[in-house]
Amino acid sequence: MATHAAHAEHAHAPQAFIWKYVFSKDHKVIGIQYYVTAMLMALVAGLLAMLIRVQLAWPEKDYTWLGKIFPMGYDVGGGFGVMRPEFYAMLFTMHGTIMVFFVLSTAPVSGFGNLLIPLQVGARDMAFPFLNGLSYWTFLPGCLVILASFFVESGAAAGGWTSYPPLSALKGAVPGSGTGQTMWIIGMVFFIASFTMGGLNFVTTILNLRTKGLSMFRLPLTMWAMFLVAILGLLAFPALVAACIMLVFDRHYGTSFFIPAQIALNNVPLLTQAGTPLHQGGSPLLWQHLFWFLGHPEVYILMLPALGFTSDILSTFSRRPIFGYKSMVLAMCGIGFLSFIVWGHHMFVSGMSPYLGMAFAVGTILIAVPSAVKVFNWLATLYRSRIRFTTPMLWAMGVISLFISGGLSGVWLAQAGPDIHLHDTMFVAAHFHLIMAGAALFGVFGATAYWFPKMFGRLMSEPLGKVHFWFTFITYYGTFFPMHYIGIAGHMRRIYDPYQYEFLKPLQPINELITMSALILGASQIIFFVNFFWSAFKGKKAGENPWEANGLEWTTQSPPPHGNWPGEIPEVHRWPYEYSNPDAPRDHVMQHEPAGAAAGH
Repeated sequence: MATHAAHAEHAHAPQAFIWKYVFSKDHKVIGIQYYVTAMLMALVAGLLAMLIRVQLAWPEKDYTWLGKIFPMGYDVGGGFGVMRPEFYAMLFTMHGTIMVFFVLSTAPVSGFGNLLIPLQVGARDMAFPFLNGLSYWTFLPGCLVILASFFVESGAAAGGWTSYPPLSALKGAVPGSGTGQTMWIIGMVFFIASFTMGGLNFVTTILNLRTKGLSMFRLPLTMWAMFLVAILGLLAFPALVAACIMLVFDRHYGTSFFIPAQIALNNVPLLTQAGTPLHQGGSPLLWQHLFWFLGHPEVYILMLPALGFTSDILSTFSRRPIFGYKSMVLAMCGIGFLSFIVWGHHMFVSGMSPYLGMAFAVGTILIAVPSAVKVFNWLATLYRSRIRFTTPMLWAMGVISLFISGGLSGVWLAQAGPDIHLHDTMFVAAHFHLIMAGAALFGVFGATAYWFPKMFGRLMSEPLGKVHFWFTFITYYGTFFPMHYIGIAGHMRRIYDPYQYEFLKPLQPINELITMSALILGASQIIFFVNFFWSAFKGKKAGENPWEANGLEWTTQSPPPHGNWPGEIPEVHRWPYEYSNPDAPRDHVMQHEPAGAAAGH
């Protein structure tokens, strides 16, 4: 209560521009800062993806104009515009790093988490406003360091987005193993520090600053997702911090955490002046265990917010209460718990014991149970409902589609037998781009259209939003679904010219189709950028509750003032999905309406 009072005292205090919009402590401004920064990083990562796809479709084609833009990445001899293999390694390394951490972890969690948590739990601001502002200004230097790594002499990191040793541990292993890899580590440490500060804020705010009457089982499912994501990050990210510190010591101070004894670089053994091995018995597999102990919870750090957004949007636009609310909460908790005991399924080909592999396989298959609970509850919510096919609803249904189609291929990869054959193929790329990247991306687009009024007080254009959805939905499947086929046919990942292998040459027409679909997919995002920035300034002004939804965020102005509610914070009397109540005068009953207004929870 004291915290609420303190927020109320400064709710309308005048502020200079720099403190109100730049070094802000207002959770809504910070959320928009995170979101827009993630958009810009997505633009960079998307351009890298286009270069990857063009190379895979036409690897021998001479791109003179690209050679002029990226002189370090293309041969300047007889074939001026032919991409160098080391440049291709840099492209997929930085594309994966930026998309996973600086876009898809940032926009849904740090962006919408900051925007929505105080509004949905009934708080004036986050529990620690200064720490919240500091988290963004820790994240931004991480972005700048990652982007600056493109311009160092040896190029950006090129050891894969997972940065496996020894490519990441030996500075001379590949061109990107030099300064670029060091900057990768620094950028990741900034990101992890920022995410940790945000996670502490999320957990504290949700537990301690809920308004009167708002029990944990009256929270919207988006809030449960944010709560669990924060816990996952706080428990999992320290493993990668420790790994990064050890990697720095290996790279710069001669330790051997990840570098095995008697290793050779360019066929030259690494020896001391006395002729003994320079490194003594480190294990590259130790990095893999530490990385994937974070890496698999990270999958659900991306996905859980999208699942929460989808639940809120589906309920609103089907005009139905979410089916099986408590089972949905328990399903998300189960997914979060199981995500910590399945990291080894990323390492089936590392030589682990089959008995250990079986344990990881069983745990991975078990995740299908809570995942199926969520899918069937969504379908039950939609059954015989009055669906309003708005732009947010289309994106939410797209999330369900990708969650199902991407999850089915995960059943194959969860078993060591099939995974050994498919692990390093494009089948895996197809799987995680559907289930992880796609679901997270579609969730962000849906949340953007849905909560745009609370960001800017205006509505996004529905016609532009629907055009953007259909172009993205069709071309997303056109890009990633055929990868299953070429993966089964043996097409490897991380290979810059697949057609140097005779058995892969018949797959070139499919790669060309994938690339053309990817280029259309990338170009269609221009529609979103135009819609977003045009609507932020010129879009139709939104009322307090344009969607006729019933969460607490829809009980204040659009956009909310500093402090979120100009008067008293509403008291909660019911759960957040009170739709189509036959005893109510309209088809939605707001959370703050007294229990006597209609029969309900």
